[in-house]
Amino acid sequence: MYSFLPTGLLSLSLLFTDCTRPPQAAPSASAPAPRPEAPLQQTVASPPQVLLPAAASSLKMGAEQFDKYLPLLKGKRVAVVVNQTARVGKAFLVDTLLAKGVGVQVIFGPEHGFRGEAADGATIKDGKDARSGLPALSLYGATKKPTPEMLKDIDVLVFDIQDVGARFYTFISTMHYVMEAAAEQNKQVIILDRPNPNGWYVDGPVLEPAFKTFVGMHPIPVVHGLTVGELARMINGEKWLAGGRQCQLTVIPVAGYTHSTRYDLPERPSPNLPTPHSVALYPSLCLFEGTDVSVGRGTAMPFEVIGAPTQPSTRPFSFTPTPNSGSTSPPQNGKRCYGQDLRQVGDVGFTLKYLLDYYQQSTNKEKFFLSDRGFDRLIGNATVRQQIMAGKSEAEIRQGWEPGLTAYKTMRKKYLLYPDFK
Repeated sequence: MYSFLPTGLLSLSLLFTDCTRPPQAAPSASAPAPRPEAPLQQTVASPPQVLLPAAASSLKMGAEQFDKYLPLLKGKRVAVVVNQTARVGKAFLVDTLLAKGVGVQVIFGPEHGFRGEAADGATIKDGKDARSGLPALSLYGATKKPTPEMLKDIDVLVFDIQDVGARFYTFISTMHYVMEAAAEQNKQVIILDRPNPNGWYVDGPVLEPAFKTFVGMHPIPVVHGLTVGELARMINGEKWLAGGRQCQLTVIPVAGYTHSTRYDLPERPSPNLPTPHSVALYPSLCLFEGTDVSVGRGTAMPFEVIGAPTQPSTRPFSFTPTPNSGSTSPPQNGKRCYGQDLRQVGDVGFTLKYLLDYYQQSTNKEKFFLSDRGFDRLIGNATVRQQIMAGKSEAEIRQGWEPGLTAYKTMRKKYLLYPDFK
């Protein structure tokens, strides 16, 4: 099966997770007795190839277009907000900028840090890049927003992080806080844009303001259909920064990209999204993080398998999560989980079908949702959870979010930098 290239050339002590997960619920006494564990498949069909070779060769990332942004950095004191996906070819952006004489002063690491190799939920500490000697400061943990002290000797912040197009993937929350700090402290922001691997569609409920958290800061749907550059334009244009401020924003678009371009990421964006197929399934499966169903953290198949001890033992697949480098304390740690292997599922797109199925088949429905707020903050409202518990169909649930989704699609058009999907 296709897997991302290994990561890590710079030595930074910064860390990484995929989306915030509510605390693990206690195991149910009604869970079925264990049965022999289904063997892991040694050979599986590759997920659908979604990047057309012609399209891939014609794309030029924002970071590769030096003529468009190096003049903006000349003579400036620069901070970079990056992780392991910020590359120019095979070289890290930080190394490239330093080689070109750019005055990089500091590296800011988001929730997953620069190397992207740490376990989910791990604490991120400030450190130093061993290659460049630059300070590497965390924007995850106690300080999610750059402080005035962090930016006092900075003129420009350069943001280059690969997103996956889901509202709860927290790099866009980091981008929001970077823009907000820049607006408050009169600094410039340059976004070096990259394609959105889930940017070919828009779906899901729009987040309601009462459910705004770090895993959902904006009134956008689960699958927002924007690159980070387009989303930054929306945040600025809709005045979503604190106090209605707007930052000095420049976006360097991807040359040759359209929202019809189906794009596989060359680097894994975080430890628990190891394949393009997991990236495609992520918008649907991350909702299980608010339930007792494991999405495969603590296995070699995160976000490609689902299961729980409270599912029928007759389900076709089983696995047992155990601590690994990507998850030191995975949900359902050491427990046999009965469910499905989705590595050969060919369909992509946001769906509630797995969630509805696993709720209906749960042997302990009272404990299926780990907490009201946990699931609700991921889906962006309290209504969907209540509809699931009431036995509503996906079609009925979708009717409730359609008006908000339609209004968002209209607003979205104002901020597009690329031709839209058909």
